[in-house]
Amino acid sequence: MTHASRLSAVRNSMAQQGLNAFIVPHDDEHLGEYIPPYAERLDWISGFNGSAGAAVVLADKAAVFVDGRYTVQVRHQCDPALFEYHHLIAEPYLDWLLAELAPGSRVGFDPRLHSHHWHKNAETRLAANSITLVPVTENLIDLHWHDRPVPGCHPALLLDQEYSGQHSEAKRSRIADTLAAGKINAQLLTQAEPINWLLNIRGRDIDCLPVVLSFALLHQNGAVQLFADPAKFEGLDLQLHCGQNVTLAPVGKLEAALQTLGEQGARVQLDPHTANAWSTLMLSQSGAKLVFAEDPCMLPKACKNPVEVNGSRAAHLRDGAAVCRFLAWLDRRVTEPNPEQEDEGTLADRLAAFRQQNPEFVEPSFNTISALGPNAAMCHYHHDNGTPRALGQDAIYLVDSGGQYLDGTTDITRTIAVDQPDDEMRKLFTLVLRGHIDLACARFPSGTGGLQLDALARMPLWQQGYNFDHGTGHGVGHYLSVHEGPQRISPKGSMVPLTTGMIVSNEPGYYREDGFGIRCENLQVVQPADTDGELPVFEFETLTLVPFDTRLVDVDWLEPKHVQWLNHYHKTVWERISPQLSGDDLTWLEQATRPL
Repeated sequence: MTHASRLSAVRNSMAQQGLNAFIVPHDDEHLGEYIPPYAERLDWISGFNGSAGAAVVLADKAAVFVDGRYTVQVRHQCDPALFEYHHLIAEPYLDWLLAELAPGSRVGFDPRLHSHHWHKNAETRLAANSITLVPVTENLIDLHWHDRPVPGCHPALLLDQEYSGQHSEAKRSRIADTLAAGKINAQLLTQAEPINWLLNIRGRDIDCLPVVLSFALLHQNGAVQLFADPAKFEGLDLQLHCGQNVTLAPVGKLEAALQTLGEQGARVQLDPHTANAWSTLMLSQSGAKLVFAEDPCMLPKACKNPVEVNGSRAAHLRDGAAVCRFLAWLDRRVTEPNPEQEDEGTLADRLAAFRQQNPEFVEPSFNTISALGPNAAMCHYHHDNGTPRALGQDAIYLVDSGGQYLDGTTDITRTIAVDQPDDEMRKLFTLVLRGHIDLACARFPSGTGGLQLDALARMPLWQQGYNFDHGTGHGVGHYLSVHEGPQRISPKGSMVPLTTGMIVSNEPGYYREDGFGIRCENLQVVQPADTDGELPVFEFETLTLVPFDTRLVDVDWLEPKHVQWLNHYHKTVWERISPQLSGDDLTWLEQATRPL
């Protein structure tokens, strides 16, 4: 089916159900960032396959809404004859709906794919304009997606305490105590990452995200009802691994469990931003008393224990050596005959091959962004979405990649000179790197949130009239999601205090549409700083160990303190990575880490 015929089919279903609009978010029932192929409904209807966005279908028009990472990509992927383009943040789709629909209109939505918070907010706003929000029992996309992928059945992994650092019983007891203190009978957990963290399990249900897709109920006594495909645990002793009072049932049994809690009049806590509207409707309709609070697993999961931090350090050592081998190979390849035989796809494959030489490597932590020249202006570009651009026609190359290891998750971006960059490129790269260094050097008192630190990375760009339209840093899990909360560094970011054990990225950038893209990214872990003052103070320890390309540095745009930081960082990279390299790779590293 063409996208035009798909839109027509959905519109026919809308008409049959008396709907004037239908909302298609980029979400599955767990409302996580990454979704399995069978949930890619936004891609099916529009052709846009980025990790965030939504489409709204009306009887006579349709629109796609994306954030700043995808404003270029959406124009490449979606037919302008079928879809309008709007900024998800600056022009929210509810505002667009209110402007487009007349009073008395009916807006369809799938309650499994929207949070409780969204549902209540949307219901109130639309009702104020006499517009009704209508839950559908079967998603209108699914009615017509006849070759929709089926969910996979991948074996679960029981993560040893050697990697997790804490037994599931200890985690469950700690959180159950908070439930008991609040007179909460049960906590509904709906996102895969906190459930997998709580039970020390992992899986392969989504590419790059090592989780078992599941729901769970954590009770006041520490017992857990896990709702997942039992076939994934075949041959595994879940109770032996997790401790007593952990039961497993198919996902289809969740509805009955929620109804039972309702019939008992139980007080059930859930996060209104991550629990889907279907689950809250089920609970409230069956008589449960809903208590809304942030997912109690999120903060302890974000604060890595010493075993997890040490594991992350070890993972970054291995990962750094793999990336250095790739960059050394790339420098040699650029000077060899016929460099144009390489393209963004073959470069990404070569980098993956170097990572795969590590026996501890499991899979990438996200789809590699391998982007030459103007393609790098698309922050989340992927070469499979079009014809990969060949090496040999651009001055700079951006590669953003990462790995999942049993002891840690990595994420690194390097911008590399693959020809002769002009003075403006070198100036902009240096401003981005300067912002990266300023954030890396930050010391901040207890209670400081990422929102308060974001401007440090932007200031060098701001002062010269530039900026970038994405956050500066996201949280990173421990052999879990490469994007995790609640911590982040962003102008619209979190005020959750950054504290010991939290891992965040530091990735300012600059993007010129149809020109080039620049990003400098390391991962950092928050640690207590040693000071003589009265306040507890924190600082960042850099985990990533790969040189920045000094051929792109214009020292006229750096202060002495930035040069000192860069030289010290490169000295550390040499000391930590050189024992893992030999031959031409070692020679390359020696040259790449020479002081400015």
